[in-house]
Amino acid sequence: MTSRQASWSLPLLRAPLDRWQERDVLLKDGVLALALTLAAFVPTLSGIGAQIGDLPERPANALGVGLVLAHTLPLAVRRRWPAACLAVVACAFAVHQALGFATTFASVGLYLALYSAGAHQVRFRRGLAAVVGAGYAVLAVVLDHLGSPQSVPDYLVFSLILAAVRLLGSTVRRRRTEEARRRRLAAETATTAERARIARELHDVVTHHVTAMVIQADAAQFLLTSAPERAAAGLVAVSDTGRRALTELRHLLDVLEATGESAPADPAPADRAPTLGRVGDLVERARRSGQPVEFSEQGERRPQSVDVELAAYRVVQETLTNALKHAAGEPTRVLLRYGDEHLGIEVATDGPVAAPAARKPGPAGGRGLAGLRARVRMLDGQLEAGPRPEGGFEVRATIPAKTLQE
Repeated sequence: MTSRQASWSLPLLRAPLDRWQERDVLLKDGVLALALTLAAFVPTLSGIGAQIGDLPERPANALGVGLVLAHTLPLAVRRRWPAACLAVVACAFAVHQALGFATTFASVGLYLALYSAGAHQVRFRRGLAAVVGAGYAVLAVVLDHLGSPQSVPDYLVFSLILAAVRLLGSTVRRRRTEEARRRRLAAETATTAERARIARELHDVVTHHVTAMVIQADAAQFLLTSAPERAAAGLVAVSDTGRRALTELRHLLDVLEATGESAPADPAPADRAPTLGRVGDLVERARRSGQPVEFSEQGERRPQSVDVELAAYRVVQETLTNALKHAAGEPTRVLLRYGDEHLGIEVATDGPVAAPAARKPGPAGGRGLAGLRARVRMLDGQLEAGPRPEGGFEVRATIPAKTLQE
């Protein structure tokens, strides 16, 4: 019965609390100041508060009421102007103690003002602490001169209580600052990682499509003289490749421009997102560019998570691009192995194509095969690339399977 009531009460309380947290600090602190003011005139709460003078009690009058209000009302700006709030409340407390008025619950305002100064004061923190300490020393001397029965240890204990309250506020402020710094660093790290990802995507898209267009254009130029009737097909292939490049680049630019809720509502993002199902299109475009490619699949293909599908697509894309650039016309074989735990990609090209392995990563942190290794490694996978014993070049990648059912 208790757990059922809690399940109903928590959602009911969470919404009002969230709305209250969104209110302006002046409103929230104003409500606190008003509540403390009302509590100051409740007789049963008069024994709770800060008291150090212990002088003969003076009857209440208008001045005493004004001092009580000076303890509480400044708390309405305790977070907006913490130093000013502490100055007014501390002066009111000192005068209240020196004149011997009866202790009220309003004196708790001194603790709240000290805590707020420690938690929310940004500038002149040490100077404010020094002024408060000097003011307390003067108050102790005045109270002793007025005949207060308190001894030096009593004043020291009370000063330690005040220092502990301010230290609590300073600790909260320090932790809040560290948390904000951690969040900022995390956001900067995420931004850097996203920029690196977009840079890799731009490299993969531009390199692959431009390479294919150059090879297709060269082939069409050759066919203009040797086989004019086939040149038109080559020009069509160049046009199709350019349109695909523009489509993918436009999608990446939309991602770069989108922030928060302003992200574009794409009605058919799957048509542009590189996936395993579109590897066949890569193979077909490579064939139309004059590269003989054999494509085969083993196992049952199941939808993978976006990062796995994209990584696999880019592995095949980069390897076919290298084949077009460094081993044009050499037979290339693409094999995708679908397993329950891993996804395997194998691309082998005949001919002398050792050049891709010798390329070094660029200043942006890795391009080409080096960038693919970093991408696959982020998914806890492995990528090996190098010359084949029987000649040619081979790329093997193994990526842990992350099906959408997971």
